Amino acid sequence: MKRLLNSVKVQQIAQGFTGSIGNTPLVYLKTLSEETGCQILAKNEAANPGGSVKDRAAYKLVTDAIEKGQLQPGGTVVEGTAGNTGIGLAHICNAMGFKCVIYMPNNQSDEKINALRILGAQVRTVPVVPFTDEMNYNHQARRYAESLDNAVWTNQFDNVANRQAHVETTGPEIWDQTDGQLDAFTCAAGTGGTLAGVGMFLKSVNPGIKIIAADPPGSVLYNYFKNGQLERTGDGSITEGIGQGRITANVEGAPIDDAVHVPDEESINMVFDVLAKEGFCIGASSALNLVAAKKVAQQLGPGHTVVTMMCDNGMRYASRLFNKSWLDSKGLLGVLPTAYQSFMYDG
Repeated sequence: MKRLLNSVKVQQIAQGFTGSIGNTPLVYLKTLSEETGCQILAKNEAANPGGSVKDRAAYKLVTDAIEKGQLQPGGTVVEGTAGNTGIGLAHICNAMGFKCVIYMPNNQSDEKINALRILGAQVRTVPVVPFTDEMNYNHQARRYAESLDNAVWTNQFDNVANRQAHVETTGPEIWDQTDGQLDAFTCAAGTGGTLAGVGMFLKSVNPGIKIIAADPPGSVLYNYFKNGQLERTGDGSITEGIGQGRITANVEGAPIDDAVHVPDEESINMVFDVLAKEGFCIGASSALNLVAAKKVAQQLGPGHTVVTMMCDNGMRYASRLFNKSWLDSKGLLGVLPTAYQSFMYDG
């Protein structure tokens, strides 16, 4: 690990909020590494100033709109988001002098909704409907932006500035922090920006690196990458902000080699495993990524290096993931070891 730690470039003075985005730690996960005989590493994206990997995409989406002349000083940024992109956009809008309006599904955690309001964003929660429905939160965001002067819908799902953020930052950071010594990268896809952007960069410097999509229940991506079919695997998931029912522009053309499916039972166990054994409090999406990294490592065999993403902090989901009543309502309390109940509260 000394080699990895010494390769990280320390930035002495960051230029405000936006200058603090990126250059996050690459963390060696001892327990998973020892269990697999591989080196399993995760980018700790909670270290971003807005607390998640989505700060990267949010900043690129705003600066891309400015560069294209779509957004002028004092304008309004509108987005449809399940939470973290909105939080990143709200921070960035405050830092850069823009207004922020967020449309989001009404099934997201209270922590995310309240965080957006605390940050000054105007939040509009709307019923969950498929993307094909014109009342989908993304379409509502687009129409609202079109109704305003000096406003932009940043369109995180199909604006490839999203994945470009990871081509320019996350991918190069991983390459530098590992000295180019990695065998596979895996993470889940919601917009697909992280998976596609990191994959595109890593493949450009070493085509032999495997890029593996991790997918939750209810999503079509596992079947798409394995069998070329847009068919859902399972009925739905407790994870937030990942999984898809279609191929977004960010995913289209991405160099994905394979996919792994991760059931919720495995993700929720990983939430508590990592907290109890590594000290990291993570959400279900990050946990799914770690389960995927373990599966990929087991497929590759001992002696390989697998990199993934810890997307944000689990405290954003405390009212759900660490709530006994909520876990029980999802049929997940019983799949957890009794010892882990010390990390939960009675809801």
